[in-house]
Amino acid sequence: MQMDDEKKRIREFFAQFFRARDLKDSDDIFALGFVNSLFAMQLVMWVEREFNVKVDDEDLEISNFNSVDAVAAFVARKRVLLSETVTV
Repeated sequence: MQMDDEKKRIREFFAQFFRARDLKDSDDIFALGFVNSLFAMQLVMWVEREFNVKVDDEDLEISNFNSVDAVAAFVARKRVLLSETVTV
């Protein structure tokens, strides 16, 4: 259920910046032209703050941020890495 909640929060964030009522979770917001470089940086900062994960330089790939699904999967991967680090 956590992934669904995260996707909802990501959709709400996207909706603040562009109106795409029929945007699917898998739609590439970069390819669709919704994103400029300023929004990309805002998205990265928001993901860090909203989901309490650190976006490292090597994470700065469009494929991690180009859709609701991609952002949710990225957050899930970062949380797994964080939990592995904490339990070691």
